[in-house]
Amino acid sequence: MPFLVYLLALAIFAQGTSEFMLAGLLPGMAVELNVSLGTTGLLTSGFALGMVVGAPTMAVLVRDLPAKSALLGFLAVFVAAHVIGALAPGFGLLLISRVIAAVANAGFVAIAMSVIPRIVPPQRRARALAVLLGGTTLALIAGVPLGAWAGNLWGWRAVLWGVAAICLPALGALGWMGRMRDPRQQGATPSLRRELTALSSPELRRMIALAVLANAAVFCSYTYLAVVAERAAGISSALIPLLLAGFGVGALCGVTLTGRFADRHWSGILSVGMIVAIVGWVGLAVWSQHAAVVWVLSSAMGMVSFLVGSTLISRVLASAGAAPTLGGAFSTVALNLGAVIGPVLGGVALSRLGAPGPLWASAVCMIGAAVLWCRSLKEQAAPSTPEKGTHDD
Repeated sequence: MPFLVYLLALAIFAQGTSEFMLAGLLPGMAVELNVSLGTTGLLTSGFALGMVVGAPTMAVLVRDLPAKSALLGFLAVFVAAHVIGALAPGFGLLLISRVIAAVANAGFVAIAMSVIPRIVPPQRRARALAVLLGGTTLALIAGVPLGAWAGNLWGWRAVLWGVAAICLPALGALGWMGRMRDPRQQGATPSLRRELTALSSPELRRMIALAVLANAAVFCSYTYLAVVAERAAGISSALIPLLLAGFGVGALCGVTLTGRFADRHWSGILSVGMIVAIVGWVGLAVWSQHAAVVWVLSSAMGMVSFLVGSTLISRVLASAGAAPTLGGAFSTVALNLGAVIGPVLGGVALSRLGAPGPLWASAVCMIGAAVLWCRSLKEQAAPSTPEKGTHDD
């Protein structure tokens, strides 16, 4: 695997910590900022919305720039936005800083993903993508729990300063690399219009829709997991970082399985994984008052959710082969549009149904994904009866 892939994963770890860290900080932030938990959850939605808008916009704006320059610029803006957020006197400026950080993060991830298909052979792309997403899952395991722990000790502002600090090694490493072979500049680059027409592909649109629903299910519950654990299961706030770490360990297992099997067996992973995810979210909602169930199923749902979600993201990237510079943007949008919808649905469900509400909403989102996937399989099988295993090739 090229060293560049691991370097990009390091930077994504730092940025992923920021994207997900609020899951363990929402209660304290709501009190200090004097807003409701649902309103505080908009910080997660705002970040994800910035990712959705920023990914295609930034990918278009910097498509003719060297990859190294674009990556360095985005990471520098990301650091500056966290400094602003740490100094913000109120919710409004904090929300703006989160959106700015998200736009920079989106540009970075979009460029990183667009580089992958050019430096890794097709049969190893899911594995390379798993390395990148491994940076995100490591953020769930280490960065987010440490952020929750630090937030309990020193407050959420200290966590923002910490995120800015852990970005500095990645920023320095990118600058130190010197000449970076920019695979986007090798050969003729398709026109912007030609790349945008890739969105007319039924397969790409189908995979984007599935990824949005699957990731909405994840973020719907993960954003409010601390609230569910404290209010429904009675788990101490001091143990929340461990609970989030357990979810992250499960997520890392799911991404690892994606890297090993998704290139050849993606269809089977989706068919089985969606069913297991539905059962898991329903079970967690029904038995959310039992702390032991919350501990076990949180980790299990981290694995299943990221197995399904990262497999879908890899399929979005594979389906966008005609858009080498915007393919990463399509993947980023698919991931983060779900992260926009999920916390909003979770906040509504929390206010209407109480602590288990976000878990029920996650189950509904995954049921929608399963229905769409079943329709997709029927449409693919309609013209002719494929041989067994066709969808896994």
